[in-house]
Amino acid sequence: MLLIAAALLLNACGSGKQPTPVTGENYYLDTVCQITIYDMNGEVAGGGTLDEAAAEEAIAQAFDRCRALDKMLSRTVEVSDVSRINNANGEWVEVNDETVEVISAGARYGDLSDGGFDITIGTVTDLWDYHADDPVVPDEAAIQEALSHVDYHNIEIDGNRIRLLDPEARIDLGGIAKGYISDEMADVLVEYGVTSGIVNLGGNIVVIGEKPAAYSSSSGTGSPVVIGIEKPYSDRTELIGRTHAADQVVITSGVYERQFTVDGKVYHHVLSTSTGYPVETDLDAVSLISARGSAMDTDAMSTICLIKGYEDAARLIEGMDGFEAVFCKADGSVLTSSGMDYTPES
Repeated sequence: MLLIAAALLLNACGSGKQPTPVTGENYYLDTVCQITIYDMNGEVAGGGTLDEAAAEEAIAQAFDRCRALDKMLSRTVEVSDVSRINNANGEWVEVNDETVEVISAGARYGDLSDGGFDITIGTVTDLWDYHADDPVVPDEAAIQEALSHVDYHNIEIDGNRIRLLDPEARIDLGGIAKGYISDEMADVLVEYGVTSGIVNLGGNIVVIGEKPAAYSSSSGTGSPVVIGIEKPYSDRTELIGRTHAADQVVITSGVYERQFTVDGKVYHHVLSTSTGYPVETDLDAVSLISARGSAMDTDAMSTICLIKGYEDAARLIEGMDGFEAVFCKADGSVLTSSGMDYTPES
């Protein structure tokens, strides 16, 4: 299954004279990736200025890490670890530590979701081309054949070796890799001295620290970053509400970013491991917030919640530590978990 690029907009800073953050932008992971640095080594918070050269170097190193992981984890890169596993006809493949970590996590979330989240859905996702000029609904027989190869239990891991017990199975890490990569990029920034910043991979947002007071019109200590949550189907032009994040991640999964219509029926890109067609859900989007360092888990969990629908998803989140949620239902209503920091738009 694929994870939709999340619909989150960073709120503008306050007014008044402020230092200027250093930003960088690239296109990876089929989305626009942005990095913003507000402070390094606490200099701005301490009354100093941001070292632009050091910030630009940190951004370059973080993007290098993104590029390296994309080449390692993407099923569309011919020489990636995932592609080599998929094309090995069931033979063992030696892979990187990072690949083992993400695939192992994918299997755990397969267990948690009772198979609703399955990283071997690649045979099914290959049938659905949401980028085509004239998309078509796959043939039913082809879908059923593809479904016969979807079962994450066919993944076998032995140290740094991985193989697929079903040679026709195909791993697709689209529902979990972006979260992992965003955390890794944030770790690189921290290694280079970043104490306040944001990594935004198409809406998978990681906030490092908090925003120094120098960037707002108020004096005193720093403050969390204000993050706006987009209204589904608004094409990033409307917000349903806002939350705050400091040393946290905010990730959204939704059905509206990739879809097409055939004979009046809408087909979105979050696919069912049971039917091979888009999942039937009463949710348009789910936004989860958790501690920094858990973006991979939050990425997977947001998709699982979307698949499960509101009642099961709400019960799941309330029964787990470390996650809070905003649920955007298909009927236009917005509900939150009991501990969610959320302010609706007036």
